[in-house]
Amino acid sequence: MLMIFHCHVRELAYRNCATTVFKRRIATTCGSPSVITDKTNKAKYCYPIRPHVNVVAVVPAYNERSTIGSVIDGTSQYVDEVVVVDDGSTDDTADIARDHGATVVTHVLNTGVGGAVRTGYRYAIRNGYDYVAQIDGDGQHDPAYLPDLLAVAEDNDMIIGSRYLNESIEDYSLIRRSGIKFFTSVVNTLGGVDITDVTSGFRIYRVSMLEEILHRSNKHWAVEQTLQAANSDYRIRELSIEMPTREEGASQFDIETFIMYPIRMADTIVRVLMFR
Repeated sequence: MLMIFHCHVRELAYRNCATTVFKRRIATTCGSPSVITDKTNKAKYCYPIRPHVNVVAVVPAYNERSTIGSVIDGTSQYVDEVVVVDDGSTDDTADIARDHGATVVTHVLNTGVGGAVRTGYRYAIRNGYDYVAQIDGDGQHDPAYLPDLLAVAEDNDMIIGSRYLNESIEDYSLIRRSGIKFFTSVVNTLGGVDITDVTSGFRIYRVSMLEEILHRSNKHWAVEQTLQAANSDYRIRELSIEMPTREEGASQFDIETFIMYPIRMADTIVRVLMFR
């Protein structure tokens, strides 16, 4: 049985939010979830994605053996391929990722998140993907939000999951919140945009945009990337995404990072504003 509410009939690819990717002949084009029941008569809530749109998940990972498997399992049901960029891990992150069905690209040396995601973007460009879904390997980003982010991808070039649009930001330390606010204010001022969480790594990108604004910085990738997108008049949207603080491992953001970031970030801002 299939229930459609006030929508037109059209063939679309559906991503099942509970199990796997599948197709149905009749689908909604109104942008909201439909309810489809399978042979067991159990309801499955699915989100429409345009036909022939390919999505790859890029997962930067450094020593994430305790979480990478569950991240891949949770993400793979919403995308066509999961690519883990193992950024010089000294543990068995890469082996676990392969065991869970991910494509693994390995860096010999640790480059930082910026270098890892850039490698993932290049993979998406070379392999002809339409969208990149970026999600951290530490379990902080819940893959169950991917359908919400992908649902608005057609009308935007960059979608950012924001902690500041819900109460999860309150779980972060004062230092961390101050850093996020500072960097976000820089991008808003220099880019003429109004976003709340520029440091969020939970994002969706149109690959054609990444071809034009592939960042160079390994340390300040989010600021550089978002600022360049804003100055290039790409469409940026935020959605409320709850992100609890990571339960495994240690955050890379501390008081030293907060103090040094403005100094280290200066070259990135100058490069974006003057030379691109």
